Amino acid sequence: MIEQKIVDPDFLFFEALRTSEYITGSEAVREAIKRANLDMAIAYPITPQSESMHLVGDLYAEGYVKEYYRGENEFAVMSAVAGASMGGARVFTATGGPGTMRAFEMFPTWSGARLPIVCAFMTRGINSPLTIQPDNIEMAFLLETGMIMLHAEGSQDLHDMILMAFMVAEKTDVHIPVGVFVDGFFVTHTRTNVNLFPEDCKLPTYNPYDSPVPVMDMENVPIRQMRDPFVMKSNFISYAAHASWQQEVDAAMERSRKYLLHYLGGLIETEHEDADILVVASGTAVSQSREAIRVARDEGIHVGLIKIKSIRPFPREELRALTSRAQAVVVPEFNRTGWLARELCNVINEPRKVVQGPRVFGGMTMPPELILEEIRRSTR
Repeated sequence: MIEQKIVDPDFLFFEALRTSEYITGSEAVREAIKRANLDMAIAYPITPQSESMHLVGDLYAEGYVKEYYRGENEFAVMSAVAGASMGGARVFTATGGPGTMRAFEMFPTWSGARLPIVCAFMTRGINSPLTIQPDNIEMAFLLETGMIMLHAEGSQDLHDMILMAFMVAEKTDVHIPVGVFVDGFFVTHTRTNVNLFPEDCKLPTYNPYDSPVPVMDMENVPIRQMRDPFVMKSNFISYAAHASWQQEVDAAMERSRKYLLHYLGGLIETEHEDADILVVASGTAVSQSREAIRVARDEGIHVGLIKIKSIRPFPREELRALTSRAQAVVVPEFNRTGWLARELCNVINEPRKVVQGPRVFGGMTMPPELILEEIRRSTR
């Protein structure tokens, strides 16, 4: 094990000298966790995230992670992760596809308990007949669980977002879970150059006493997590308490914006934002859009890109302002339902301008030509 020193997060993220390595997305997860100063990781295998948590297990063997074990199923893992976080540990796990569905009950529980858990979601199809192919429809199910949702374009985003997620989640005025999403196989099993932070540096230790709710230690017994046994009071008190707590989780989500702006440099990235036609995308669809836009601009079409990095909180004001000038907005997606297009239509002033597609799903790739055809059609 390399001897590591604790450094200021701003130094690590913005000043430290990086080195480039040619690695997969799963290996990018390993490299992020190596520098995360992690207390505990709990794993259960499911394609395409199995390798990532296997590699985190190797970090435990090497001494970079204090505790690690494999749970008996996804629901058990997410429950154990909650317990570890309630006990004051910085904790990490990963899942995807049917694993997300099996564990689903725990995600709003994490948010409601104000647990700063970071979970990597390597998305895949969840439909029957069974498929392990890329598809990010599970993100549609998770939109209202109360967790912050970041969508990585590639391995570089995945690596950086995991480390930055701990720093956002653990802020006292936020203190809710962060899901870092990546399109499975397209990123997890593909090699690319990733600029890594110094190997001898790690994040500051998590202080659980910065939590807005009591940590469960010998001073604070488990019943304190609820503050009061609501179910034993009147219905009115129970309703009011639960309603106000859901509002507080929403407020915590909004308070996370300033930290995401700081660490991510914004909830969106843009190229040629003054263009007549804009492509709005997140995840791997961004990479495919870049090539389509390059060809379109060579053809003389005035087209630009908006890359969405944060799905929750959603960059509604930024999108409303940027799309107001465009004649058409093309939204390519790797899912059947078009959840990103729906989100966009809900926040912009002229939803009729939104071209809801192209969409591919069930594991299909998205040739840039599909996006290019929608761009060309928008000029007619």
